[in-house]
Amino acid sequence: RECLHSDMDTEDGSVKYVLTGDGAGTIFEIDEKSGDIHATRRLDREEKSSYTLSAKAINKTSGQVLERASDFIIKIHDINDNEPKFSKDTYVASVPEMSSIGAFVMRVTATDADDESYGNSAKLVYSILQGQPYFSVEPDTGVIRTALPNMIRENREHYQVVIQAKDMAGQMGGLSGTATVNITLLDVNNSPPRFPHSAYHLSTPESAEVGSSVGRIKANDADAGVNAEMWYSVLDGDGQDVFSIVTDATSQEGVITVKKPLDYESKRTYSLRVQVTNTHVDPQFGHLGPFSDTATVRIAVTDVDEPPVFGRSHYIFEVDENAPPGSSVGTVSARDPDATNHLVKYTIDRHTDLERLFNINSNNGTISTLQALDRETSKWHNISVLATEISEHSLVPVFIKVQDVNDNAPEFAMYYETFVCENAKAGELIQTISAVDTDEPVIAHQFVFSLSTVNPNFTIYDNEDNTARILTRRGGFSRHEMNSYLLPVVISDNDYPIQSSTSTLTVRVCACDRSRNVQTCSTEALLLSAGLSTGALVAILLCIIILLMIVVLFAALRRQKKKEPLIISKEDVRDNVVSYNDEGGGEEDTQAFDIGTLRNPEVIDTNKMRRDIIPEMLFPFRRISPIKDNTDVRDFINCRLQDNDSDPTAPPYDSLATYAYEGNGSLAESLSSLESSATEGDQDFDYLSHWGPPFKKLADMYIGKETQRET
Repeated sequence: RECLHSDMDTEDGSVKYVLTGDGAGTIFEIDEKSGDIHATRRLDREEKSSYTLSAKAINKTSGQVLERASDFIIKIHDINDNEPKFSKDTYVASVPEMSSIGAFVMRVTATDADDESYGNSAKLVYSILQGQPYFSVEPDTGVIRTALPNMIRENREHYQVVIQAKDMAGQMGGLSGTATVNITLLDVNNSPPRFPHSAYHLSTPESAEVGSSVGRIKANDADAGVNAEMWYSVLDGDGQDVFSIVTDATSQEGVITVKKPLDYESKRTYSLRVQVTNTHVDPQFGHLGPFSDTATVRIAVTDVDEPPVFGRSHYIFEVDENAPPGSSVGTVSARDPDATNHLVKYTIDRHTDLERLFNINSNNGTISTLQALDRETSKWHNISVLATEISEHSLVPVFIKVQDVNDNAPEFAMYYETFVCENAKAGELIQTISAVDTDEPVIAHQFVFSLSTVNPNFTIYDNEDNTARILTRRGGFSRHEMNSYLLPVVISDNDYPIQSSTSTLTVRVCACDRSRNVQTCSTEALLLSAGLSTGALVAILLCIIILLMIVVLFAALRRQKKKEPLIISKEDVRDNVVSYNDEGGGEEDTQAFDIGTLRNPEVIDTNKMRRDIIPEMLFPFRRISPIKDNTDVRDFINCRLQDNDSDPTAPPYDSLATYAYEGNGSLAESLSSLESSATEGDQDFDYLSHWGPPFKKLADMYIGKETQRET
């Protein structure tokens, strides 16, 4: 509460005090008579620490300002009404294990909204409520530090620390706030790896393939992450050349694998000394080592019934072609590697010897031929030999080369088309020939050419390079005398035994120009000798073509005459005239009904012929209607015709419609009793007997019935 007083105030009640400024009228009010200022509600320094106001005194009666306005500031004095607050309720921190005392962990800070410059309301002091004796906190700064040395993560990894901040310098009566700090010890490589056992025993079959796993061993390391990574190796032992160990990076296990093939019969047990080492060693903790360990691994090889083993991975044999059946080719050998050493039997895989060219002795493995071999058919034969002992077997490939024997005679290298000109002279070259031999020579082929007999027309000259020249022995050849000559040539080789063959060379006689270019040979000459020139051949060919054209034209005309009509269906009634040959109602009635009454005399006179079929007769029979003026029938037909013409559903083509019209001229009138006024018993049927023979049966039926009724 504050009080203002003006010197002009004589306290007679004529002076009035007025307050303006921050919070005037809302937070602060002034007594108009006394000038006392007081607050209307509770003030909060943290909301507003000072207010600027102005007060003046005026005369109540005249409203005249008695004294100029006075400005003043109201300051709010602080009291300890706010507790300290941390920025977070929970903090997370970490510190490496094995840290020394006083190692920094983290710093926490709290704030107090009270006035720091007034008293101790905002002076904070930090203390630890939970987490002793492992950690401590500095009272003034809030820095958390380790309080124990060499804390081991493997013993305890997580800690919860509660820090308190208290104002009033920590004195009694001060306000406080707390925060939780979760501290984790970080791992360091302070734990060396150790094998849980000093010796391990493993086993593997002798059939284990190279690279296959024998077993796994694992050392323990209390560290985590990269500090727990290990590497396994083989230090020594009699199995270090046969087995190896690799590290599984995922499980940190040592995997022992086969390095070389195993043989139970050769060696049954192996020993290894295995070492495990940390891959990341911290020199700071080297005094806690050594960071490695060793163990002994003993591996036992178990026996497996193995297939026979051949002495070689493959065999190559040679045999002469045409060798007699039963000739020896070679011998394969296999043994049972097991200690039992069972007897091995040999067979040939017949899938590789479909022609059954070879046989094998099942006891000693000797391969022999079953039939003579031909090198020219196949130079190599590849078969597979199967060695079996009890339930196991193995295969080995055998390659058999057929050695060549000179059993084929040489022959012409190609087919030669040889000709000699009619104007050729003696000693003229007409052909150069060469030969081939399917046999394989020891060094090279050497062929000898000769004629089987002395020929008066031609001779041969051996060039001694596996070729020969054919020369004329005379001149004056004529196609009319001889159009071709057959020249037998003998070709021999130089291998043992010598093989020779006789090949026939056909020499044709041709007409040549002066430059020895062939113009015509014996085939055309024979045609010319028959007297047929080129013009004659062309004329004969044209005649044949003309005759063929005449035959084709004649056949087409005959086919056109036999052409079928366009409309052949009996059910198609368009523009068709249907004729009937009925006798009528009875055998004696020949004029009871004349179909001519249904015909239109005007249409009959037209007598139009159809153009889509061939008429059956040249002059069709015309039936003249006996009734020229049948009015009721004509009217009936005209009425039906008009109905069909106006019917939108009628077909778009001419159709034949048949109507049963009784007419008015019947002597019997209507036989129906629908319009009769008399009953059946009232009718007299005697008149039926006067109608004639056609109605005799009907008269007998009705007259007889009437007689029975009267009786």
